[in-house]
Amino acid sequence: MPLRVTRLRRWFAAGAIVVIAIVAGAYYYAKWRVENALKRVPEKLGIEIQQSAQGFTVSKSEGGRTLFKIQASKVIQYKEGGRAELHDVAITLYGKESNRFDQIYGSDFEYNQQTGDVVAQGEVQIDLEANPEGIVGQDQAVPKELKNPIHLKTSGLTFNQKTGNAATNQKVEFRIPQASGTAVGATYTAKDNVLFLHSQVQVEFAGPNPSTLSAASARVTKNPDLITLDHPRLAAKTEISEADGARLYLRKDNTVDRVLADGNVRAEALGDSPSSIRSQKLEILMGAQRDQVRSATFSGDVQMASAGDQPMDGTAGRVVLSFAGRNVSTVHTEDKVRFTQHQKAAGPSSPAQDVELQAPVVDFIMTKTHRLERAETSGPPQIAIRPTGPGAAPQETLVTASKFEAAFDKDGRLNTVHGVSDTRIVTTAPDEPDRVSTSDTLDAAFRPGKGIESLVQQGNFAYLDGERKAWAARARYTPADHMLYLTGSPRVEDGGMTTTAKSMRMDRATGDAFAEGDVKSTYSDLKPQPGGALLASSSPIHVTAKNMTAHKAPSVALYTGSVRLWQDANVIEAPAIDFDRDHRTVVAHGSSDSSQLVSTILIQTDKSGRVIPAKVTSNKLTYTDSERKAHFEGNAVAKWTDLTITSTQMDAFFQRADQNPTGQATSNTGKLERMVAKGNVVVVQPKRQATGDQLVYTTVDDKFVLTGGPPSIFDAEQGKITGVSLTLFRHDDRVLVEGNAASPVVTETRVAR
Repeated sequence: MPLRVTRLRRWFAAGAIVVIAIVAGAYYYAKWRVENALKRVPEKLGIEIQQSAQGFTVSKSEGGRTLFKIQASKVIQYKEGGRAELHDVAITLYGKESNRFDQIYGSDFEYNQQTGDVVAQGEVQIDLEANPEGIVGQDQAVPKELKNPIHLKTSGLTFNQKTGNAATNQKVEFRIPQASGTAVGATYTAKDNVLFLHSQVQVEFAGPNPSTLSAASARVTKNPDLITLDHPRLAAKTEISEADGARLYLRKDNTVDRVLADGNVRAEALGDSPSSIRSQKLEILMGAQRDQVRSATFSGDVQMASAGDQPMDGTAGRVVLSFAGRNVSTVHTEDKVRFTQHQKAAGPSSPAQDVELQAPVVDFIMTKTHRLERAETSGPPQIAIRPTGPGAAPQETLVTASKFEAAFDKDGRLNTVHGVSDTRIVTTAPDEPDRVSTSDTLDAAFRPGKGIESLVQQGNFAYLDGERKAWAARARYTPADHMLYLTGSPRVEDGGMTTTAKSMRMDRATGDAFAEGDVKSTYSDLKPQPGGALLASSSPIHVTAKNMTAHKAPSVALYTGSVRLWQDANVIEAPAIDFDRDHRTVVAHGSSDSSQLVSTILIQTDKSGRVIPAKVTSNKLTYTDSERKAHFEGNAVAKWTDLTITSTQMDAFFQRADQNPTGQATSNTGKLERMVAKGNVVVVQPKRQATGDQLVYTTVDDKFVLTGGPPSIFDAEQGKITGVSLTLFRHDDRVLVEGNAASPVVTETRVAR
């Protein structure tokens, strides 16, 4: 509440009382003077005049200093009714300490001796002026300079000398250089030392920001020095404040010490982005300088709201505004603090959402230019993010930490939020597992007016999304594309699959994952597949590569860049491999220019149980474990230590995994059973070479059957032999060449090594 109003009312009360008291005193003093100085006058007026005086002056002194001086141009006392009149009265009050130069003047006053009432017959003018130098100056000396006197005017003022009470039902006007005001009706009660302004109290403040204070009524008391306003309302061009009632506590020098407002307290700022604050109580503590506010405390169901592009509302049990000069320096909110910002949609990737902050305590710090600079919480805070608007997903994201620190941009808009110690983000949605991430610290970056741009968590980051878990030193999440980016030794576990890399990305919307640099995946917790072959074991499947793209539905991962996949002794190497974990299928690709081929290690055993590995290279490999078949196409080459087969494509068939009495597959998996090569088949052994269109190799008898072309074999010692079919027996180096009806001759030859 403005200080000028309280001081004005204080002086009005004092001035009104002094006027009446001095008028009464002047009457008695004048009566004594007139009884000894005046002669009777004719009764031609029709009224019996008891006494009359011209040029009346009276003063009172104490301790050698004048307290007051009363001057009147004329005093008339009537016998009838014991009445007396004072005309053209001018009263000057110097005060007991000679520090005042207050002047009171009016045209006519009337005194009724029987009732004790002194009534002003017309206007009463009052000028209140402090004179600090009066005590050191000459007695009754006029101040060298009159500074901003307080001027009051009223009429119909009645003072009762018996009770000391004064009252008027007329309009009361007051004016100071900065403001002017009015009220209707005033009553002063001497016993209680209370001045009551009856109604229509209104004060107009001038200056660069004019405003109006109004109240239904006002009450001024002493001991304590207090002004009470009923339904006060302060209105300016851009601000409105009001309450059911307000109490202004005064210091000894009549300046306001504190203000208490009660009931439906409301302060509203108007303009393009209006804002308001409501509460049940408001306490304002004033500084030593005039009009300087130290703090303003709103309490009891505090409600805050602001409009604009990003509307905001909030609640708290208590809000304290601290001031530096005329500007707010800090805003302290406590007791179940909640702030909600309603963010509009910035596009399909940034839908409308509500961002809500809850905390036991939130402190806002302002700059010297009255701009919001930063904010921080005390006690466990929480930020809730909820999509809104038509078609919004029914989900909620909760962000918690031990403390939040927020920074604002030059326009006072939220820029960053820093969370420290035990930060946690939880996203919940119906019929879905919670997504939970934890870390030591959290940093949220905001796009002005468009919500969260990114969330960065650092230090012992951990993430949980159903069966998927992740760990890293640092994680960055961008809501626009739902991407979670992990760095610092990231590790991801998903349904028995563990992957590490230099960096990883996870799409939280689709569940897809991307790994880059030194990718290593291990598929554990595998169940043995008795009907399988190469990948039928329960042993872990390992994959290394430069990059990986993993899809959650279906569970397929694409590895690229020097890929190596193996289980036990079975190994596949290629520039790129698609691996389906659930179906245990592999699709391996060579480079487009055939400079890098797919390489596969196949295992077989001879009759003595000796393991004989075979290496197969091709442009592409397709393997399905349930079919126990590997299909090689494009530049297919199968190579043993003593034999090489090349063809356009090959199919390798494997033995079914053996079963022990418990029904579990043993390690006897991935053994080659037979192989079929087609298209430009070439078989090369030391000192001989065979060609044909199709080759069938069976491991049980270590036999190669070559047909089509027709097949032929060239031996360095025996020459070239051609037939309808050609069979090579590797274990004894026999070659069987067969003909048909047109050429029934069968030639068998033995080639010495």
